[in-house]
Amino acid sequence: MKVIGLAGWSGAGKTTLLARLIPHLLKEGLRVSVIKHAHHHFDVDVPGKDSWRHREAGATEVLVSSERRWALMHELRGAPEPRLSDLLRKLSPVDLVVVEGFKRERLRKIEVHRSANGKPFLFPGDPHIVGIATDSSVETSLPLAHLDDISSIAALMQQAAMPLDDLIAIRPAQD
Repeated sequence: MKVIGLAGWSGAGKTTLLARLIPHLLKEGLRVSVIKHAHHHFDVDVPGKDSWRHREAGATEVLVSSERRWALMHELRGAPEPRLSDLLRKLSPVDLVVVEGFKRERLRKIEVHRSANGKPFLFPGDPHIVGIATDSSVETSLPLAHLDDISSIAALMQQAAMPLDDLIAIRPAQD
């Protein structure tokens, strides 16, 4: 398994770009999974449903399964947030895992930058950024691709992706 990150400020279009990249990568024959970091309280469960009631009652994990999909929800109940490497170990094997968010993690990342967002680039201060997908011009020696050039961004991601074992061997970032 190989891993590559997509990093950028909120509103830069990471999710929109990834939704365009995944079908392209699938057409190239790759199996792709995504890990998305959420900064705020979020819930994937529906209040009042059985699984929600089990979780609210105090279950540490609730697995919901049907003929179409299964989902595992794990409540931290005050425990620290798991490291990215721990989360990656929970995934089934695929060719490429795209990590959206996790800006502070020490993994190779493609920066997603949209000029209309009005935010500065991350790359001057993040040595783990190995390429930039943007709609503006920028002075850099890093590989660049326009946000609409899906095939170039996909190629950049595949070239820059790091083996899972290499990422797991890296000490976590200190916040």
